[in-house]
Amino acid sequence: MKLTFLGTGTSFGVPVVGCDCAACTSSDPRDRRTRHGAVIETGGGRLLVDTPTELRLQLLATGIDIIDAIWFTHVHADHIHGIDDVRVFTARRGDMPAYIAGEYRPVLEQHFKYIFDDSVAPPRGSSKPRVQLNEFEVGIPVEIVGENFIPLTVPHGDCTVYGFRVGRLGYITDGKLIPQESLEILKGIDVLVLNALWFGKPHASHFNVEEAIEASKEVGAEVTYLTHLTHRVTHAELEERLPDGLYAAYDGLTVEIT
Repeated sequence: MKLTFLGTGTSFGVPVVGCDCAACTSSDPRDRRTRHGAVIETGGGRLLVDTPTELRLQLLATGIDIIDAIWFTHVHADHIHGIDDVRVFTARRGDMPAYIAGEYRPVLEQHFKYIFDDSVAPPRGSSKPRVQLNEFEVGIPVEIVGENFIPLTVPHGDCTVYGFRVGRLGYITDGKLIPQESLEILKGIDVLVLNALWFGKPHASHFNVEEAIEASKEVGAEVTYLTHLTHRVTHAELEERLPDGLYAAYDGLTVEIT
Protein backbone atom coordinates (compact mmCIF):
# COMPACT_ATOMS: atom_id res chain seq x y z
CA MET A 1 0.00 0.00 0.00
CA LYS A 2 1.26 3.48 -0.86
CA LEU A 3 0.11 6.80 0.60
CA THR A 4 0.71 10.02 -1.33
CA PHE A 5 0.08 13.38 0.29
CA LEU A 6 -1.41 15.63 -2.39
CA GLY A 7 -1.97 18.65 -0.14
CA THR A 8 -0.94 19.25 3.46
CA GLY A 9 -2.25 22.75 4.16
CA THR A 10 -5.33 24.24 5.77
CA SER A 11 -8.13 26.08 4.01
CA PHE A 12 -5.87 29.13 3.42
CA GLY A 13 -3.00 27.10 1.94
CA VAL A 14 0.62 28.20 2.23
CA PRO A 15 1.78 30.75 1.20
CA VAL A 16 -1.16 32.81 2.37
CA VAL A 17 -2.10 35.67 0.07
CA GLY A 18 -0.52 38.91 1.26
CA CYS A 19 1.58 37.33 4.03
CA ASP A 20 5.35 37.79 4.41
CA CYS A 21 5.95 35.42 7.35
CA ALA A 22 8.82 32.91 7.42
CA ALA A 23 6.75 30.06 5.99
CA CYS A 24 5.06 32.12 3.28
CA THR A 25 8.37 33.53 2.03
CA SER A 26 10.34 30.31 2.49
CA SER A 27 12.41 28.88 -0.37
CA ASP A 28 11.90 25.35 0.99
CA PRO A 29 9.41 23.65 -1.36
CA ARG A 30 8.06 21.66 1.60
CA ASP A 31 6.62 24.93 2.94
CA ARG A 32 4.31 25.26 -0.07
CA ARG A 33 1.16 23.56 1.18
CA THR A 34 -1.96 23.22 -0.94
CA ARG A 35 -5.33 22.25 0.49
CA HIS A 36 -5.77 18.84 2.09
CA GLY A 37 -5.92 15.76 -0.09
CA ALA A 38 -4.29 12.33 -0.38
CA VAL A 39 -4.26 9.17 -2.48
CA ILE A 40 -4.05 5.64 -1.14
CA GLU A 41 -2.87 3.10 -3.68
CA THR A 42 -3.51 -0.62 -3.14
CA GLY A 43 -3.28 -3.64 -5.36
CA GLY A 44 -6.89 -2.95 -6.32
CA GLY A 45 -6.61 0.69 -7.34
CA ARG A 46 -6.36 4.25 -6.04
CA LEU A 47 -8.60 5.94 -3.49
CA LEU A 48 -8.67 9.74 -3.41
CA VAL A 49 -9.22 11.26 0.03
CA ASP A 50 -11.28 14.46 -0.46
CA THR A 51 -11.44 16.64 -3.57
CA PRO A 52 -9.48 19.77 -2.59
CA THR A 53 -9.51 23.05 -4.45
CA GLU A 54 -6.16 22.47 -6.19
CA LEU A 55 -6.88 18.83 -7.10
CA ARG A 56 -5.94 19.08 -10.78
CA LEU A 57 -2.62 20.73 -10.00
CA GLN A 58 -1.88 18.21 -7.24
CA LEU A 59 -2.50 15.23 -9.52
CA LEU A 60 -0.29 16.70 -12.22
CA ALA A 61 2.48 17.40 -9.70
CA THR A 62 2.45 13.82 -8.39
CA GLY A 63 1.96 12.12 -11.76
CA ILE A 64 -1.27 10.43 -10.68
CA ASP A 65 -3.37 9.85 -13.79
CA ILE A 66 -5.96 7.34 -12.56
CA ILE A 67 -8.38 7.53 -9.62
CA ASP A 68 -10.77 4.67 -8.89
CA ALA A 69 -12.80 5.91 -5.90
CA ILE A 70 -13.22 8.86 -3.51
CA TRP A 71 -13.57 9.14 0.26
CA PHE A 72 -15.08 12.35 1.64
CA THR A 73 -14.03 13.14 5.21
CA HIS A 74 -16.53 16.02 5.53
CA VAL A 75 -18.01 18.79 3.42
CA HIS A 76 -16.06 21.94 4.27
CA ALA A 77 -15.19 23.94 1.16
CA ASP A 78 -11.46 23.12 1.10
CA HIS A 79 -12.27 19.41 1.07
CA ILE A 80 -14.91 19.28 -1.68
CA HIS A 81 -14.58 22.23 -4.06
CA GLY A 82 -12.26 20.40 -6.46
CA ILE A 83 -14.85 17.75 -7.26
CA ASP A 84 -15.24 18.88 -10.87
CA ASP A 85 -11.63 17.82 -11.49
CA VAL A 86 -12.68 14.15 -11.34
CA ARG A 87 -14.58 14.76 -14.58
CA VAL A 88 -11.49 13.80 -16.56
CA PHE A 89 -11.63 10.32 -15.00
CA THR A 90 -15.37 9.74 -15.33
CA ALA A 91 -15.32 10.91 -18.94
CA ARG A 92 -12.91 8.07 -19.67
CA ARG A 93 -14.17 5.33 -17.37
CA GLY A 94 -17.78 6.01 -16.36
CA ASP A 95 -19.24 6.41 -12.87
CA MET A 96 -16.82 7.08 -10.01
CA PRO A 97 -17.80 5.44 -6.69
CA ALA A 98 -17.56 7.86 -3.78
CA TYR A 99 -18.00 7.13 -0.08
CA ILE A 100 -19.58 9.57 2.33
CA ALA A 101 -21.38 9.69 5.69
CA GLY A 102 -25.16 9.72 5.34
CA GLU A 103 -25.46 13.09 7.09
CA TYR A 104 -23.30 14.73 4.42
CA ARG A 105 -24.84 13.20 1.33
CA PRO A 106 -27.67 15.78 0.98
CA VAL A 107 -25.21 18.62 1.58
CA LEU A 108 -22.96 17.46 -1.27
CA GLU A 109 -25.94 16.83 -3.53
CA GLN A 110 -27.26 20.34 -2.87
CA HIS A 111 -23.87 22.05 -3.31
CA PHE A 112 -23.25 20.29 -6.61
CA LYS A 113 -26.73 19.80 -8.00
CA TYR A 114 -25.41 19.86 -11.55
CA ILE A 115 -23.52 16.64 -10.79
CA PHE A 116 -26.06 14.67 -8.77
CA ASP A 117 -29.36 15.76 -10.32
CA ASP A 118 -29.90 13.58 -13.38
CA SER A 119 -32.33 16.16 -14.80
CA VAL A 120 -29.46 18.65 -15.15
CA ALA A 121 -27.73 17.94 -18.46
CA PRO A 122 -24.32 19.38 -19.34
CA PRO A 123 -24.15 21.82 -22.25
CA ARG A 124 -23.81 20.25 -25.70
CA GLY A 125 -20.21 19.26 -26.31
CA SER A 126 -19.37 19.31 -22.61
CA SER A 127 -19.63 16.80 -19.74
CA LYS A 128 -20.08 16.63 -16.02
CA PRO A 129 -18.54 14.37 -13.37
CA ARG A 130 -20.36 11.09 -12.92
CA VAL A 131 -20.06 10.38 -9.20
CA GLN A 132 -22.01 7.59 -7.51
CA LEU A 133 -22.42 8.24 -3.77
CA ASN A 134 -22.28 5.33 -1.33
CA GLU A 135 -22.99 5.78 2.38
CA PHE A 136 -20.83 4.15 5.04
CA GLU A 137 -21.47 3.50 8.75
CA VAL A 138 -19.00 4.02 11.56
CA GLY A 139 -17.15 0.85 12.56
CA ILE A 140 -18.51 -1.24 9.67
CA PRO A 141 -15.85 -2.16 7.10
CA VAL A 142 -16.51 -1.22 3.49
CA GLU A 143 -14.51 -2.74 0.67
CA ILE A 144 -12.87 -0.15 -1.57
CA VAL A 145 -10.08 -0.76 -4.12
CA GLY A 146 -9.71 -4.29 -2.77
CA GLU A 147 -9.19 -3.37 0.90
CA ASN A 148 -11.45 -3.04 3.94
CA PHE A 149 -11.79 0.57 5.12
CA ILE A 150 -13.24 1.00 8.60
CA PRO A 151 -14.88 4.42 9.11
CA LEU A 152 -14.20 6.28 12.36
CA THR A 153 -15.19 9.68 13.71
CA VAL A 154 -13.46 12.65 15.28
CA PRO A 155 -15.09 15.92 16.42
CA HIS A 156 -14.28 19.05 14.43
CA GLY A 157 -15.97 22.03 16.02
CA ASP A 158 -19.69 21.73 15.37
CA CYS A 159 -19.32 18.95 12.81
CA THR A 160 -17.96 15.42 12.58
CA VAL A 161 -15.03 14.33 10.43
CA TYR A 162 -14.90 10.75 9.13
CA GLY A 163 -11.47 9.19 8.99
CA PHE A 164 -10.69 5.53 8.53
CA ARG A 165 -8.44 2.61 9.19
CA VAL A 166 -7.20 0.48 6.30
CA GLY A 167 -4.75 -2.31 7.10
CA ARG A 168 -2.03 -0.85 9.31
CA LEU A 169 -2.82 2.77 8.39
CA GLY A 170 -5.03 5.17 10.33
CA TYR A 171 -6.08 8.41 8.64
CA ILE A 172 -7.55 11.45 10.43
CA THR A 173 -7.84 15.04 9.31
CA ASP A 174 -9.50 18.09 10.88
CA GLY A 175 -9.94 16.62 14.36
CA LYS A 176 -9.72 17.99 17.89
CA LEU A 177 -9.58 14.72 19.83
CA ILE A 178 -9.83 10.99 19.19
CA PRO A 179 -12.86 9.43 20.93
CA GLN A 180 -12.45 6.12 22.69
CA GLU A 181 -14.43 4.20 20.06
CA SER A 182 -12.11 5.52 17.37
CA LEU A 183 -9.05 4.64 19.45
CA GLU A 184 -10.34 1.07 19.57
CA ILE A 185 -10.56 0.95 15.77
CA LEU A 186 -7.00 2.30 15.50
CA LYS A 187 -5.44 -0.25 17.86
CA GLY A 188 -2.41 -1.94 16.35
CA ILE A 189 -1.79 0.39 13.41
CA ASP A 190 1.77 1.16 12.31
CA VAL A 191 1.23 4.49 10.55
CA LEU A 192 -1.04 7.35 11.64
CA VAL A 193 -1.92 10.52 9.72
CA LEU A 194 -3.10 13.33 11.96
CA ASN A 195 -3.87 17.02 11.59
CA ALA A 196 -1.96 19.73 13.47
CA LEU A 197 -1.99 23.50 13.02
CA TRP A 198 0.88 25.04 14.95
CA PHE A 199 2.78 25.01 18.23
CA GLY A 200 1.26 26.68 21.26
CA LYS A 201 -2.18 28.26 21.33
CA PRO A 202 -5.01 25.70 21.31
CA HIS A 203 -7.64 25.86 18.56
CA ALA A 204 -11.35 25.20 19.00
CA SER A 205 -11.65 22.51 16.33
CA HIS A 206 -8.13 21.34 15.38
CA PHE A 207 -5.19 19.77 17.17
CA ASN A 208 -2.22 21.99 17.79
CA VAL A 209 1.13 20.19 17.47
CA GLU A 210 1.41 19.43 21.19
CA GLU A 211 -2.09 17.93 21.25
CA ALA A 212 -1.34 15.89 18.14
CA ILE A 213 1.77 14.49 19.82
CA GLU A 214 -0.30 13.36 22.80
CA ALA A 215 -2.98 11.86 20.53
CA SER A 216 -0.29 9.96 18.64
CA LYS A 217 0.94 8.50 21.93
CA GLU A 218 -2.61 7.40 22.77
CA VAL A 219 -2.92 5.58 19.46
CA GLY A 220 0.54 4.02 19.76
CA ALA A 221 1.46 4.03 16.07
CA GLU A 222 5.13 3.54 15.25
CA VAL A 223 5.11 6.51 12.86
CA THR A 224 2.84 9.56 12.71
CA TYR A 225 2.69 12.11 9.88
CA LEU A 226 1.26 15.54 10.61
CA THR A 227 -0.82 17.23 7.92
CA HIS A 228 -3.27 20.14 7.60
CA LEU A 229 -0.49 22.51 8.65
CA THR A 230 -0.61 26.30 8.72
CA HIS A 231 1.81 29.06 7.74
CA ARG A 232 2.64 29.65 11.40
CA VAL A 233 5.20 26.87 11.40
CA THR A 234 7.89 25.94 8.85
CA HIS A 235 8.88 22.45 7.84
CA ALA A 236 12.38 23.04 9.23
CA GLU A 237 10.97 24.02 12.62
CA LEU A 238 8.80 20.92 12.72
CA GLU A 239 11.77 18.71 11.82
CA GLU A 240 13.75 20.26 14.65
CA ARG A 241 11.09 20.13 17.35
CA LEU A 242 9.08 16.96 16.70
CA PRO A 243 9.92 13.88 18.82
CA ASP A 244 11.13 10.61 17.33
CA GLY A 245 8.50 8.86 15.25
CA LEU A 246 6.63 12.03 14.31
CA TYR A 247 7.20 13.73 10.97
CA ALA A 248 5.77 16.67 9.10
CA ALA A 249 4.14 15.59 5.86
CA TYR A 250 4.57 17.76 2.77
CA ASP A 251 2.93 17.99 -0.63
CA GLY A 252 4.11 15.12 -2.82
CA LEU A 253 5.46 12.94 0.00
CA THR A 254 4.91 9.22 -0.61
CA VAL A 255 4.97 6.58 2.11
CA GLU A 256 5.08 2.83 1.57
CA ILE A 257 2.99 0.89 4.13
CA THR A 258 3.44 -2.86 4.42
